[in-house]
Amino acid sequence: MTSTASSMDSTDLRQGHALRDQRPSWQQRLRRFGYTAGPRTDIRDRLVPPYTRPSPRLWAALGLPQALVERLIRWSGWGGPLLVTLFAGVIRFWNLGSPKAVIFDETYYAKDAWALIHRGFEVNWDKNVNNLILSSNGNVPIPTDASYVVHPPVGKYVIGLGELMFGFNPFGWRFMTALLGTLSVLLLCRIGRRLFRSTFLGCLAGALMAVDGLHFVMSRTALLDGVLMFFVLAAFGCLVIDRDKTREKLAAALPGDSEGRVGPDVHTAENTRFGLRPWRLLAGLMLGLAIGTKWNGLYILAAFCLLAVLWDAGSRKVAGARHPYQAVLRRDLGWTFLSTVPVAVVTYLGSWLGWILSPTDGSGGHFRNWAATDGKNSDWSWLFPDWWRSLWHYEHQVYEFHVGLTSPHTYQSNPWSWIVDGRPVSYFYESLTPGKDGCPVDAREKCAREVLAIGTPLLWWVAAFALLYVLWRWFFRRDWRAGAIACGVAAGYLPWFMYQERTIFFFYAVVFLPFLCLAVAMLLGAIIGPPGSSDTRRVAGATGAGVLVLLIAWNFIYFWPLLTGTPIPIDDWRSRMWLNTWV
Repeated sequence: MTSTASSMDSTDLRQGHALRDQRPSWQQRLRRFGYTAGPRTDIRDRLVPPYTRPSPRLWAALGLPQALVERLIRWSGWGGPLLVTLFAGVIRFWNLGSPKAVIFDETYYAKDAWALIHRGFEVNWDKNVNNLILSSNGNVPIPTDASYVVHPPVGKYVIGLGELMFGFNPFGWRFMTALLGTLSVLLLCRIGRRLFRSTFLGCLAGALMAVDGLHFVMSRTALLDGVLMFFVLAAFGCLVIDRDKTREKLAAALPGDSEGRVGPDVHTAENTRFGLRPWRLLAGLMLGLAIGTKWNGLYILAAFCLLAVLWDAGSRKVAGARHPYQAVLRRDLGWTFLSTVPVAVVTYLGSWLGWILSPTDGSGGHFRNWAATDGKNSDWSWLFPDWWRSLWHYEHQVYEFHVGLTSPHTYQSNPWSWIVDGRPVSYFYESLTPGKDGCPVDAREKCAREVLAIGTPLLWWVAAFALLYVLWRWFFRRDWRAGAIACGVAAGYLPWFMYQERTIFFFYAVVFLPFLCLAVAMLLGAIIGPPGSSDTRRVAGATGAGVLVLLIAWNFIYFWPLLTGTPIPIDDWRSRMWLNTWV
């Protein structure tokens, strides 16, 4: 009897192993690469994970009373990000008007912005007007001849707001980029907090961006890419909030058992309607403003729409849907499109309102009278109004310019080099004699004064490894956070590989920099160790991560003179040229 039972048990065990091995499960296939399925928890916690709380051992070691601890935890969600943002703002607005010069492409955007807010369209400026603007504090007449420009107007309107408030001078045209750069740090802190469910990791991501050299310089320069980065990050944040809100609705709709536990429910998961989704509409608005700043926002729009659809499918699958993609197709896809693409298109067209309302007699914006002159015999004149056909012609000419731009430039770079900080861009450079303009009297040679758009090297080099970690975690651990970060990097980075023959620059990378900082924060979180790790593991991990963060901060301080145009002896300047491609 015992022998028979033992034989039957062993047979059942072998059959169980055979059945398990035969399952076409991606979990089993990925286990060899480090995949481990997380423990099964209440569906509500899977749909809306709770925020992590600091270990009580920390507060006990500090001797703080429980009431104060609860208050600190409650306030830290906003208090921590605001402190990081305050630091970022102080260093970005410090001496913002220096150098008192029109640096790099400010020669286009600062003047275009001034014309836009006064005339509604860009104009042709005299090529020697920069010195007159600086010497007269911007008291110069605005020309009337329309200029051919190759970027939409939103970013220039943003720059123009600062000029309207503080004047047509370096501080005025840099004010709004500094403000948006500062606010982007706040956004990243809050987005990282929601993404990782950790105030510490969210603030860490924001602090890393606060001490990145490229973000710092772009925040202090009147260029369009920093404005584009802000709108892209804001759109991403809106989609993350929308994801949380819809998952909360799903969790609330799921039925519970007699003990209050919530499990998956097919009918609820596949048929729940989410109703009005204002955060997704706001994301569409932000994406429209991004496209209205620079056209590469179109790639961001496509990537983020795909990401939103995948998030909806994932939410319904967790809630119990057997056919989540079919459910998304029936319930979500149409509204996803309507709340993003048409909103973005209308926002983009609205940004051209100043050009559209300009005169059509030849004294308005460039090509504004095209439909009434060269395009008057168009086959489409009966269907579309003149302003639409003129704008379409203008946009087509801009497209031809962008895809055919191959004029060589000293500081152009290939996108392969961006991720390792291969070729920074010098925005401003002066050679100073000892004892003049801040150059030390005892300098043996001349001094260098430069504003160099360079990412903090250690941060970018760590980010290269962090990207590999994020890709591994997304593919082998199915971590949606890693997938979101990878999507943000890919949308801002990969499209440039299609234009490797075009004249492009490293500072375009500022658009996906926030996602690199999120990747580094995620890597550092893994180094520190998950909650519940042993004290030895956490102390060792925190020490290693802390040393790395301090080295990144030191690296930012070391390159500070090259980021702010501070005069330094030429030997000190040479010592900071770590790579030959930086010169």
